[in-house]
Amino acid sequence: MVRTRVEVQEQTEVGDALVRGLMRAQLGLGLRLGGALLVVAAAIPVVFWLMPSVADADAFGIRLPWLVLGLLTFPVLYLTGRLYVHLADQAERDFMGLVDDDITDSVGSDITDSVASDTTDSVGSDITEDPRS
Repeated sequence: MVRTRVEVQEQTEVGDALVRGLMRAQLGLGLRLGGALLVVAAAIPVVFWLMPSVADADAFGIRLPWLVLGLLTFPVLYLTGRLYVHLADQAERDFMGLVDDDITDSVGSDITDSVASDTTDSVGSDITEDPRS
């Protein structure tokens, strides 16, 4: 019988490995989103450098590079942060589901087996029927 929640709470080798796996998944998620954000942030000046006509464009009397770098980056940063929190929470819910499923499966099957064996006699006939009927 695997007691995963107990393994995690008592910080045994199995529990430690599970927690390290969760932390590794969240670190990988953060690195991937950070890398994607870095690529987008680095691409903006490169686009303006490769296309000077776009860099010279004005909107509301302000040059486009200032608008993009000064205003449009904040919603992208905010949305990236929200996406990270959502996906990290999902990974943690999956981890807790894994831990809880192991307990439910191992305990639930033991309970189901014991209940099934209690409701049948040695011949295998069902003894839950009302004897008065």
